[in-house]
Amino acid sequence: QPCWREYLTTRIEQNMIVSCTCPISECRAQPTTAFIHSIVSSEEIIAKYEKALLRHYVECCSNLTWCTNPQGCDQILLKDGLGYGAACSKCSWISCFNCNFPEAHYPASCSHMSRMTCAKCNHGFCWRCLKPWRPNHKDYYNCSAMVSKAAWQEKRFQDYNERCTFHHHAREFAVSLRNSISSIREMPKIRNLTFVLDACKVLEQARKVLAYSCVYSYYNQDTESMDIVEQQTESLELLTNAL
Repeated sequence: QPCWREYLTTRIEQNMIVSCTCPISECRAQPTTAFIHSIVSSEEIIAKYEKALLRHYVECCSNLTWCTNPQGCDQILLKDGLGYGAACSKCSWISCFNCNFPEAHYPASCSHMSRMTCAKCNHGFCWRCLKPWRPNHKDYYNCSAMVSKAAWQEKRFQDYNERCTFHHHAREFAVSLRNSISSIREMPKIRNLTFVLDACKVLEQARKVLAYSCVYSYYNQDTESMDIVEQQTESLELLTNAL
């Protein structure tokens, strides 16, 4: 029994318990949950084992996923029936279930968020962080080919990227402001600040839409429809700045 305890404990700590089999090479039998509970006595190790089982179960179910909040959230979400705008019941983060981008990104589409392509050398890179999609490529701004159209396209990208980055930073400010107000509400003799918290939430959502509107506008080539989009974006930005 001590040998089994050490063997199972090691596999659990190494996150290899799901694929764990009998240590005898000719035997492919897997230890059952009841057997593991009867051998391992440490509550901490058992807790790690149960988390590993849960993680494996979620990964195996195509209609289940973890909340993608980059700040960390252990909530399990059911994909079925969750359209755009459905938030995590625990942290209120809104995830996108159609692509690998960590959050919902309306009005930009999933194809918009997946990658960008350099106009000078066709190098693919991420919109948010500019990291290359293919390894060992030259830095985006050091691509050797240079033509006037590519230079204009680069300037256009830089303009939209700066606007997108600004709105993401402003969104982080709104989140920070909401957290600060939440802590103030806990102090005695402070009047109800719910309306300010609501305003911060609206501000956060508006900055998010403005940020992804930059992505949408960058890709959209329809001049006629873009006039309307730009007008609406400008109006939203003015009202957001006022808020």
